[in-house]
Amino acid sequence: MTDLVEIASDGLLAAINPFGAELTHLRDARRRELMSDADPAFWPHTAPILFPVIGVTNGGVVRVDGAEHPMPKHGFARHSTFDVVRHERDRAVFRLGDSEETRARYPFAFRLEIDFSLYGTKLAVEARIANRGDRPMPAQFGFHPALAWPLPYGEPRDEHAITFDAEEPERLLRIAPDGLIAPERRDSPLDGRTLHLDDALFTDDALVWDPVRSDKVRYGAAQGPAVEVGFPDTPRLGVWTKPGARFVCIEPWHGLADPEGYTGELRDKPGAFAVAPGDEKRIGMTVTLAA
Repeated sequence: MTDLVEIASDGLLAAINPFGAELTHLRDARRRELMSDADPAFWPHTAPILFPVIGVTNGGVVRVDGAEHPMPKHGFARHSTFDVVRHERDRAVFRLGDSEETRARYPFAFRLEIDFSLYGTKLAVEARIANRGDRPMPAQFGFHPALAWPLPYGEPRDEHAITFDAEEPERLLRIAPDGLIAPERRDSPLDGRTLHLDDALFTDDALVWDPVRSDKVRYGAAQGPAVEVGFPDTPRLGVWTKPGARFVCIEPWHGLADPEGYTGELRDKPGAFAVAPGDEKRIGMTVTLAA
C-alpha cells in the first residue's frame, strides 16, 4: 500500500495518496473526517482526478486523427502513480508525465501536476496541465471529491443540502444507463438555489448542471459548520452519490461524457479544451470549512 502524504494547517489536516493523487482524508482541527468513508459496498474512492476525459466514452475509446485509443471511464490519471515533487508542512505537489503506456491511450506528451495547499480552514487544489509536444493537445479535466454525508457535526443526514451561489435556471443533462449523455434533458430539482439532498435524486446517476452559473456551493445542514466548494475555472458541475452511501460528491468538471452515438474526435467532444504546444492550463478548486 502506498504511504499517504500528509499536510496540515492550523485548521485542517489532509492526506493524499500518490496513487491517483487522490485526496484521501480531510479532517478538521479536532480530526473529524470531512471525506467519504470509502465503503467498498458503495464506492471505494474519495476524490479521484479525472484526466484526460470525464465520464464514459462511446465504445470505450477516444479518437485522435482518425485512430481509436482505449480509454477507461474518467481517464487513466486516477489509476496512475504520481511522483511527489514537493512536500512541505502545508503543501504537496504531485506529478504525472506521459509514458509508453499512457501514449497508447492518449498519444500526447503531457505533464499533469496536482498542487494541494492548506491555508487555515481552506484547502486549495490546482491542476496544471502542460503540453510538452508540438501540436495542440485536447483534454478534459475534473475534480471528484466525495464529502461525508452527513458531516461529522451531529446534524441528521436528511437535513443536509447544497446551496448554489447563483440562480441556476437551466434544465439538467440526463445520463443514459450506459453512462453516455442522453439527448433529452431532465427537470431541475432545485428549490430556489437549494438542492435538498435525498437518495431518490440519484437513482438515475448524477445530477449535471451544464452550464453551471455558480462558482461555488455551500454544503451542510442549517445548523453547525458547513463546507464551501469553489470552482471558478470549470463550467459544469456534477453532484452524485449511490443511494444509501455516506458521501455526496460535488464534482467541478471541464468536460463531459460522450453524447450517445458520438464518433467524433476527442478535440471536438463537448467541454474539451486544447492546450497549445509549450503552454499549460490551470484549473482550481477550493474546499473550505466554514462556520
